[in-house]
Amino acid sequence: MGGMVSSGDARRVRKRPEERREEILATAADIALTEGLERITLRAVADRLGVRPGLITHYFPAAEDLVVAAFARAASGERAQLFHRDGTATQRLARLVAGYESHESWDLARLWLNARHLSRFSPALNKALIEEEALNQAGVAGIIAEGIAAREFADVDPHVAGTRILMAVDGQSASVNNSGEPSPEPYEHFVSDVAEWTLGLEPGTLRKTAGSN
Repeated sequence: MGGMVSSGDARRVRKRPEERREEILATAADIALTEGLERITLRAVADRLGVRPGLITHYFPAAEDLVVAAFARAASGERAQLFHRDGTATQRLARLVAGYESHESWDLARLWLNARHLSRFSPALNKALIEEEALNQAGVAGIIAEGIAAREFADVDPHVAGTRILMAVDGQSASVNNSGEPSPEPYEHFVSDVAEWTLGLEPGTLRKTAGSN
């Protein structure tokens, strides 16, 4: 009997450090998206994974380290989900804008609102926020630059145009926590309207293109 392994021990699987860290980050990012960055604690992540908090501390000594890493992970996941590589510049931008305007992006919108608020009190989170914003701006500007080169868009400054589009995204996102608005019509297609205006596209072009993909 002494040589038998208990069922509890059998369930404990030793994972490689990179696998465990990835598991912790994925769990923390999920908490960030579904519950908010404030809900990320070493114990909360440990409880979800069925491990001791000390294991989380081994990879992230301070809760703030985990919060910052979880935000960066969720933001990078946003780019992987919304920034497409195939198709023309107009098609890629149309899919990007449609993604931002979709209700499916509301968790991401809430995350960015959450991060911007908390960054006032956390220099580390503020630094991560600036870095992730810069990556998003570069991604949008890159699509616009390709569209200008292909004569799909007006000859505008890609950085300025991209910034305007992302400001429209932020403006629309500010309404995601508003449960008192009776109708979404005033801002339902705000991002696509701004994108079409700043790029010299006919109204409705991006929605039509996204619908045909």
